[in-house]
Amino acid sequence: MKKLRVLMLVHYTLVPPDDLKARNDPRIAKYRTEFDVKQALLALGHEVQVVGVYDDLAPIRKTVEEWKPHIAFNLLEDFAGNSALDYYVVSYLEMLNLPYTGCNPRGLLLGRDKGLSKKLLSYHRIAVPEFMEFPPNRKLGRLPRLPFPMIVKSAIEEGSVGIAQASYVENEAQLKERVHLLHQRTRGAVIAEQYIDGRELYVTVLGNARLEVLPIRELVFDKVADGPRMATYKVKWDDEYRARWGIGYQFARNLPNGMTERIARLCKRAYRILDLTGYARFDLRLTAEDRIYIIEANPNPAIATDDECAESAIRAGMTYEQLIQRILGLGLASQRLAEPE
Repeated sequence: MKKLRVLMLVHYTLVPPDDLKARNDPRIAKYRTEFDVKQALLALGHEVQVVGVYDDLAPIRKTVEEWKPHIAFNLLEDFAGNSALDYYVVSYLEMLNLPYTGCNPRGLLLGRDKGLSKKLLSYHRIAVPEFMEFPPNRKLGRLPRLPFPMIVKSAIEEGSVGIAQASYVENEAQLKERVHLLHQRTRGAVIAEQYIDGRELYVTVLGNARLEVLPIRELVFDKVADGPRMATYKVKWDDEYRARWGIGYQFARNLPNGMTERIARLCKRAYRILDLTGYARFDLRLTAEDRIYIIEANPNPAIATDDECAESAIRAGMTYEQLIQRILGLGLASQRLAEPE
């Protein structure tokens, strides 16, 4: 295996301290993904240089010119605090002719936009929840007939940012109130989508042209008898909250016969429709009638050792280091495919 010079791109507040060496360090909660990826790259024998980015691309160019990395490991989720701009950074890497991990600019643009991605998937006859978009700085007038109950969330933000129990709305008044709140909080577009009652599944896909679907994960709600079952921000990020309510992640069990294969085919189709590359995770809902809905696509999802992607890769027979090496290899292969003959 060739040893590489790897430029790790992270948010400027998430550069792991040099003295952070172990996962039992109390500071690890802030730097989980960055620390795990860096340690894996070092264990694989690669040289690593971490560059923090906020609203200036100059540090990237300077490091590329001086250090001449073979590839950038892209862990950025926004630029200048705006998650809608992350694809510009990847476009800049392409202009520098520097290979990078994860999704290409077009796939990031299509996949990150929850409204646009739903329109594309629906056009290709893939089931998605009914939805309505609410651009910022526009007065909410009379609304069309909507399929309540609905979930109100940011059209761009990931990681369940802005999603709480109050995001579940049952009438127009509640919807307008929540949309107004999210417009103020995020300064961006908001989407309201039909609440789909069913099992919540997470499916990781690896690849560029040739795709591999990893074992399916599920978010289970053992103690939630009434009300909506959804991945709010507290569900996603608060361990104590999940324990209190009997909410947890596990590998999907007792799926109907043939369902695993149906889900794999569906996610591969969606991956190609949205022009995704590298790796992505799809959030699905499986209804009691065995209908599959794609809730959203997540290009470049979290890949800490205890995140869903890594858990699925390990179940598929990889070590965490092998997953990171696979992601590097996909980045390098994508660049080779893009080069003219």
